[in-house]
Parts: sequence; structure tokens; C-alpha cells
Amino acid sequence: MKKVYVLILSVIMLIALAVSGCGSTTDSKPAAGGTGTAPEIKAIQDRGTLKVGVKVDVPKFGFKDPKTGQIDGFEIDLTRALAKKILGDEKKFEAQGVTAKTRGPLLDNGEVDLVIATFTITEERKQSYNFSDPYFTDGVALMVKKDSGITDLKGLADKTIGVAQSATSKKAIQEAADKQGIKVKFLEFGTYPEIKTALDSGRINCFSVDGAILYGYLDDTTVILNDRFTPQEYGVASKKANAGLAKVVNDTINDMKKSGELDKLMQKWGLK
Repeated sequence: MKKVYVLILSVIMLIALAVSGCGSTTDSKPAAGGTGTAPEIKAIQDRGTLKVGVKVDVPKFGFKDPKTGQIDGFEIDLTRALAKKILGDEKKFEAQGVTAKTRGPLLDNGEVDLVIATFTITEERKQSYNFSDPYFTDGVALMVKKDSGITDLKGLADKTIGVAQSATSKKAIQEAADKQGIKVKFLEFGTYPEIKTALDSGRINCFSVDGAILYGYLDDTTVILNDRFTPQEYGVASKKANAGLAKVVNDTINDMKKSGELDKLMQKWGLK
């Protein structure tokens, strides 16, 4: 009988130790930045750097200083905030320059983890990528030469409008032109500086993209017309499969909205 009692006691002790061992896993330290253990987040943490596609030709959002090679702007500050959240250090990111045409493919092939590059949220794009809630809202606008005499979209009837490849500007302006019963022509370019050069040379009659982007190219010879077409909401994009990363990004953006940090960054870059 004594042997049976000892055996039962031993079994009870083994069970207690097993339960204690299982419970210890819940007390383990969370991943850096408290972001959880989604595979894509762990991969970023193991790598030690967040790879982000950004604009390098949009003053105030993402612009590369030709003298220093430094990229800075509102969206770069957003990148810093996300690097701090995921890796605990706002400096642990790599910024890669993208255009409207290249940002999607670079995200698709895994060269970047996120795209924070004036990327407008559309229903079509949401079929391919995860988007955060909007962090900035703008509208498509028109820039013309001051001496052109053009004051509105109707003044561009039968004229040529320069737009970026794969951008939403062309569709927005075409829809507006159709409503007004006018015909316009489009010429697509790879970068914004190319469009501005084409406007200055007279190759096109108008440079069209979101208003905030146009302000970075405004000079003494040009004017941005008052009209705005189709609201453009910018979101942070990630791969469709990376739901864990998308959640961390969205939570961070919304926390920045609630705390007022996002508004402060907009004020810092003159976007309010």
C-alpha cells in the first residue's frame, strides 16, 4: 500500500512539473516592439532591418537631397515610427527609391517589406495588397504654366496632360473630362521630374498628380489650379499574405492619429 501511495505521489509531482513547464512559455518575452510573432515580423527582426519602398522625388513626402544623398520627408518619418515599433530602433530601416510603376513589383518580389510612397488606396489595389487606414488625404490637381491662360480643366480641351505611369491621375482626369464633355490627351512618364521638364519645354500643357506632390514642383513660372478631382487616400502597403505585419502597421498608424503624433508630423512638413 505504501508503494502505491509513493507511486501516486510521484505521478502527481510529474503532472505538476509538466503543467508548470507549459505555463512558462506564456511568460516568455514578447518580440521586439511588442509586435507578436507573425512569421514575416520575425523575419524582419532576425534580419535586423525594415525594408521600405519610398519616394525620392516628392518634396515633403520622400525626397533625396542630391548634395547629401539623404532621403527625408513625412513618409520617411512614418518609416522611422514603424521601425521603432517593430525593431525597437527608428534607425533600423533601409529606404529604397520607388516610382508609381515600380513600387508594386518591388513589394511583390519581396525586395521591400512595405511601401510608403504616396500610394493611393483603391478597391482594385486592395485585391493585391494590404493597405493601412489612410494617413493622408489629397486630390488630383493640375499644374500649368502661368502664361498659358488656362484656368480650369475645360481650358485643357484637346491639349496634352502629363501623368506618371501606373498612377491614378489619368483615370481621375479622364473621368472628369468625360463629365464635362471635353477631350484630353495624356502622355505618361516614369518620374515626376520628367513631367515637370516636359511642361517647362512645352512638350505637354499640364502636369497632373496629387496636389501635395505638385506643390513640390511649383515655381515662379507655374500655377496649380484650384480644382481637385477624386480624393486620394494614401496608405501603407504590404503583401496580401502578411496579415500580421499589416495589423502592426495599421495599429501604429491609428495610435499616431490618436496621440496627435501624425498631425505633428504633417505640421512639421507643411502638409496641414
